[in-house]
Formats: sequence, C-alpha cells, structure tokens
Amino acid sequence: MAIATAEKLIVVGIDESDQSTLEWTLDHFFVPLGSNSVFKLVVVHAKPSPSSVVGLSGPGAADVVAIVDVDLRKTSKRALEKAKDICIAKSVKIDDVIFEVMEGDPRKVMCEAVERHRATILVVGSHGYGAVKRALLGSVSDYCAHHAHCNVMIVKKPKITNSLWNIFSL
Repeated sequence: MAIATAEKLIVVGIDESDQSTLEWTLDHFFVPLGSNSVFKLVVVHAKPSPSSVVGLSGPGAADVVAIVDVDLRKTSKRALEKAKDICIAKSVKIDDVIFEVMEGDPRKVMCEAVERHRATILVVGSHGYGAVKRALLGSVSDYCAHHAHCNVMIVKKPKITNSLWNIFSL
C-alpha cells in the first residue's frame, strides 16, 4: 500500500526593512538543491491595516486613513518586488513561488498563512530588539514559535565581529 506524501511547503515572512530572512531561506533550502528542492515557497508580507497605523477618529480621519492606506500598499508592493528580485538573483523561478500580502497583525498573519497553506516550516526573522522594545512592540518570532502549527525557524541577524569593527575604526 502506497502512502501519499503531502507537499512540503515553506512560508517565509518578510517585511520592508530587511529581506535577509528570505535570502537565508533560499540559500539553505533552494539554491543548493536547484530544481530538486523538495519544498514549495510562499512569501508573505503582513500589511498593517490603515486604521491601526493612524489611530485617529473624528473629522478628516477618513482622508488620513485613505492616504495612509495608499502608502501601506506601496510599501507592500516594494517589499514583494524586492523579494522577487532576490529570488531571481538566487536563480529561483518566481513562477514557482507564491507571493502574498495579507492585512493584519504580522504575528497572526504568519500563523494564518501557515494554516491556510498547511506549511511544513515557517521562517521568520528576528529584529534583535532588547527586552523593553520586545515587551512594548511584541515579538513576531516569539508569538509564531508558540502559536504556529508547524516548525518555526527564526533567522537572527549576524552580529558585527571585532574584526569588522577594526576595519571601520581605521
């Protein structure tokens, strides 16, 4: 009796500030294997809702929300274009990649993407915030590690080494 194997899928969460998480994922799961990778890739950008960013009410608030929404859409578009460029640079066919923008809190967006796509792995980055910032802003990676229904890979930014520091202090 043959056992059907489910497709293995990686969801990568990206933001507009840094796409090193996507680069890390491609370098470790796709580039070395070329077209023989066993994974399918979904790249997700969480776009905040305009009302959560503005936080205003009263006369003129609708105008401000509309302006903020246009800006957030542009930011999301730039993030996905940058992700596509990274895939192309790493020789990953973008026709085989699903690119999504989902509106909402990034923590919940990533967990929802995992559920919807039945992901095997969720890859998120770590901004390296200290305890105070993490307590105030919330940690997407921490939330996902506790709530996503799949394995979660947290990609940390590399620390500057002393030798690098010496180069810049010359």
